[in-house]
Formats: sequence, C-alpha cells, structure tokens
Amino acid sequence: MYQMSGKDFYRDTLGRIERSAERLGLEEGIREILKYPRRVVEVYLPVRMDDGSLKVFWGCRVQHNSARGPYKGGIRYHESTDLEEVKALAALMTFKSAVADIPFGGAKGGVACNPKALSRGELERITRRYTAALANDIGPYTDIPAPDVGTNPQTMAWIVDTYSQLKGRKVPEVVTGKPVSIGGSQGREEATGRGVAICAEEAMRHMGLDVQSASIAIQGFGNVGTYAALALAERGCRIIAVSDSRGGKYDPRGLPIGALLEHKRRTGSVVGFKDGSDIGSDQVLEVECDVLIPAALQNAITGGNANGVRAKIVVEGANGPTSPEADEVLRRKGVMVVPDILANSGGVIVSYFEWTQNLRREYWELEEVREKLERRLTCQFKKVLETSDEFGVPLRDGAFILGVKRVAEALETLGLFP
Repeated sequence: MYQMSGKDFYRDTLGRIERSAERLGLEEGIREILKYPRRVVEVYLPVRMDDGSLKVFWGCRVQHNSARGPYKGGIRYHESTDLEEVKALAALMTFKSAVADIPFGGAKGGVACNPKALSRGELERITRRYTAALANDIGPYTDIPAPDVGTNPQTMAWIVDTYSQLKGRKVPEVVTGKPVSIGGSQGREEATGRGVAICAEEAMRHMGLDVQSASIAIQGFGNVGTYAALALAERGCRIIAVSDSRGGKYDPRGLPIGALLEHKRRTGSVVGFKDGSDIGSDQVLEVECDVLIPAALQNAITGGNANGVRAKIVVEGANGPTSPEADEVLRRKGVMVVPDILANSGGVIVSYFEWTQNLRREYWELEEVREKLERRLTCQFKKVLETSDEFGVPLRDGAFILGVKRVAEALETLGLFP
C-alpha cells in the first residue's frame, strides 16, 4: 500500500490551508502565519541500551500555532518519523482543535525509533531523556503532549514523573492520555472511536438513513475501530464487516461484536473467529454498506480502489485514510466523506476534558465525559455542515475552512507584538 512521504504530506497540508485561506479572502501575511510552525525544536537523545551500548536517537517537537491556546498534540515513536511529517501533523492539530472549538493550538512530537524492537526499559529511558530535553519547551500552559503512534498511557506516565521531578512538584496536567490512576480521564481510551461513532450517526441522520438498521464496515480493529464498533452497536447498528492487518470477517446479518472483541483480545486477530465468512483486509473497503470506517492506515482508499467503495458514507477514523485522488472519485460517486479533522477529534476533545479536570483537581464520571463529548461533537458537526453549504464544498473543505477561519480570527484579534 502506497504511503505518502513526509514531504508530500506536508505539501498537501499546506495546499489545504492555502485554499481555505483563499476562499476566506485572508490577507497574505495571515496566510503565511497559518501555514508555518511558530517553533521547531530538534533534539538528539543519547540512551544506554540493554546490551550496554550507547545509541543516539533523533527527536523533535513542532509547535505550530498557539493563537487559540496552549500547543497540543501527540508524540509518536516510529522509525520513519521525520520533520516534514511532524510539521504537517502539528499544523493539522491546530485546525483539528479549532474545528472541535477547544482552547488549544497545535503541536506534534516524534522520536525516530521502532518501539516494537525496544525493551520496556529502553523505551522508558528514551522517554525520560526526551522529556528532559524538552522540559523548558512543554508545560501545562505552554505545550501539552499526548499519546500517538507507538506511544501509550505508560509513556505519558513516564513524562509526568520526569517533568514533575525536574520541577519539584507533581504536574499531572503536563500531558493528557495518562492512566486514570495518576490523573487520566475516564473515557479517554474510548474517546476517538466513540467520537467516530457520533459523527457516523450524525452523517446518517443528515443522509436520511435509519441508524437502527444501518450496516457498518470497519477497516482496522485496533483502539479506534473497536470502540467505534462498540458505540455503534449500542446505537442499534449492524457491524457487518471488520478487518485487521491479518484478515477480516463478514456477515451481512451483523457480527457479534462482544464475542469478536474477546476473540481478538485472546488471539491478537479477528482471523479464526467462528462466525461470519473470511475476507481480506482490503476487501472490507468494498463491502456494500451504509457506513465505511477506515480506521487503520493512511491512504487506505486511493485513486486505484475508490471506485470499488460501495458505502454511502465514509467516516475517517484513521488520519489521512483517503488520498486526494480518492476524495475526488468518492465525490463524483456521491459518497459523503466525514474527514479525519472532524471525525477523529474525540481524542483531543477528551484530552481537553482531562486537562481541565487536572487543573481544577476535579474528577468526572464516565457518563459526564460521554455526554460532554457527544454534545460538543454534535454541535461542531453541524457547524461544519453549515460551512460546507455556505461555500458549496465537500465536508473536508468545509472543516478546513471552519478551522482556518477560527484560528485566523484569533490571530487578527490578538494582533502583533512589536
């Protein structure tokens, strides 16, 4: 499967920002501020490995824009991570936060490493070294990291401990996505997938589909895909197809999600589950259904396979699962695409809730978090629809226009410091 290079990804992101700014008639100077990061920090991390050798890892933190609030964005550990990719992701976080209408800017961080090839001790030492290198660049009112590809709540716990030791006091609000035992929020683990489900339901209502009898296909049965499946099953939908990297299962009558999830936890894959027929991972994209949720990889739907998509609605659970060429094919086919910048914003919304709870030293029950998430996402989905209608553009362009508009308004209101 083709993966867009970091350079191409960044170029595509800049193009989307430029087109949105042009539609809004923004002045050239504001456009330049919106496109480029405020600050880029590169670090080199010497780490003692388990075998006694010393290895140096490259890392970075890109702070894109803070006009609407502190920088916010994940930290990814991946061997192909590069600066261009992180710059693009930081920019997207700025506009994702704005589309969600939460008081954050955008940032992203990364360390070029393969976490699957590293021991727990090596990952901890990399994380603590990375935190120490950026200790003066992050903070609860400055830049608030979170988990991303290759990192998890344990990674965030190490950051909290390292940062707190350096500051001489406990600072749980320096990151979000922590374990609940040290100040994490209820509902954070499920937030992205649940947000995808909320957006899918809103899209179905907009398209006049009956949610109670809707059929759903999900590519990717990891964190996002599983929680989206559970939330949609709660709403009465039939989950007719799911897949992971090893294969998939299909049953037009609906798969028993609880049992399938237990099988996945036990075996590591949906392959071998007793119910349904076997299908390939990519075949899920071509299943006839009401809603298709690509929740696995970037560029899963391309110009080469988009014609095979038989869903009425595509809701992007992954980041960038639909290529620009596929977008055009789906538009011509009349498929409604709910873009990642809106559809998977549940994670950053509940991260905002976690940060707020930490600052106030409060604790919210799960139902309160869920209610607040649904209320906010439902409202912003409607705002994106209104913007799309106003400009006569697809939802992806409408979401970008709304995000760019909100950040530009903040910049213009703040003015320039001499």
